[in-house]
Amino acid sequence: MKASWRTKLILFLTLLSACFYGINYLVFRDPPFMLRLVTLQLGFVPISVLLITLFLNRLIANREKRVMMERLNVIIGSFFSEVGTPLLKLFRDFDPSCRELNQKLMLSGEWSDADFSDARAYVASRDCTVKLEKDKLEGLRGFLLGRRAFLLSLMGNGVLLEHESFTDLLAAVFHLTEELAHRVDVTKLSDADYEHLSGDIKRAYASLLSEWLDYMRHLRDNYPYFYSLATRINPLNPDASPEFV
Repeated sequence: MKASWRTKLILFLTLLSACFYGINYLVFRDPPFMLRLVTLQLGFVPISVLLITLFLNRLIANREKRVMMERLNVIIGSFFSEVGTPLLKLFRDFDPSCRELNQKLMLSGEWSDADFSDARAYVASRDCTVKLEKDKLEGLRGFLLGRRAFLLSLMGNGVLLEHESFTDLLAAVFHLTEELAHRVDVTKLSDADYEHLSGDIKRAYASLLSEWLDYMRHLRDNYPYFYSLATRINPLNPDASPEFV
């Protein structure tokens, strides 16, 4: 069996070290000095391992994590552009208490960390209700089926495994998509089926609201120009407009 590159590297470095020690012995003929030198070097090995393990590796890991989070936020941004923001508009039509929700989530450039925390707590404690309307359910079905390939591509992205709550959101939205895809005519379903779909919508809706708030906070902190647009096209505000008035 062929030796791996690691094995070859270990052998090469060991032989290289042995060559230098051999040259030192042949030139200077001072074994006691060589013994002291090797002892000093071996004594520094634990400190070297400690420095590399605790500091260098941590710095590398933190940098890799920052890079990964940047990539993750780009993916999350594409999700909200293609699916999340318009999907919130569609879910809003099924929410009989959307007026109150809009008042609580009226984003602005003046929102502080405390405002976002309060909004997040409100969404988490809110009893999300869904009232299905058959004609609007058909519109939701058409929208999700049109984004099915995009959702599949996101589901297969390994970077998202590092963001558990967003992965749960994708799973909830994709499950709702699959449920609707298997209904030929969503205007002619049983009451039990409508109740089941209401539960699927409620799950996706609640998760989407939480992730949307987290993403808005990210935009506020890192991309204020994107955040400015996001506040003007707030999907929960029926009077939202991208134009300045």
